[in-house]
Amino acid sequence: MQIADERQTRSPAFRALDALARVCMAVAGAQLVTLIVIFGWLVWGRYVLNDTPTWVEQLALVLVVWITFLGGAVGVWTNAHLSVDFLRAAMPAPVGRVLHWLALVGMLIFSLALAVYGGQLMLDTWGRRIPMLGIAEGVRAMPMAICGVLSTLFTLFQMSELAQGRGPLQG
Repeated sequence: MQIADERQTRSPAFRALDALARVCMAVAGAQLVTLIVIFGWLVWGRYVLNDTPTWVEQLALVLVVWITFLGGAVGVWTNAHLSVDFLRAAMPAPVGRVLHWLALVGMLIFSLALAVYGGQLMLDTWGRRIPMLGIAEGVRAMPMAICGVLSTLFTLFQMSELAQGRGPLQG
């Protein structure tokens, strides 16, 4: 209950970005359920019907990319990524703040590169079709660009919060 109350006291920008992260997680969750269902269909088709659905592998590859990148963006928002912050925590407060800023700047640079190059890859591959599915190959690169844009937004917000002396939502 305390986390829900804390979410309500945060700024409208925080609530909007938090809602966006929750939508990303819901979409990734639905895609994960779809992935499980289509693999069930693959097993049923192969071993019961003796007719392997060939499109499952290609759709699974697309879904895994979407799940990974949407989940990655949410991980940036929730600070859930693997990090080595014990060194920062062991340092005196001023040094720890500098290291925190350096980490955020590094994340911002990486996120911007992911957005730009992911978008470029999406546009470059949009004209080709994914075999067995008939959809644009750019659909496989689209989540990279989306993750880059979302991670950039999330990191910029975290930088603004740090500049104002506020920390991330706990929990």
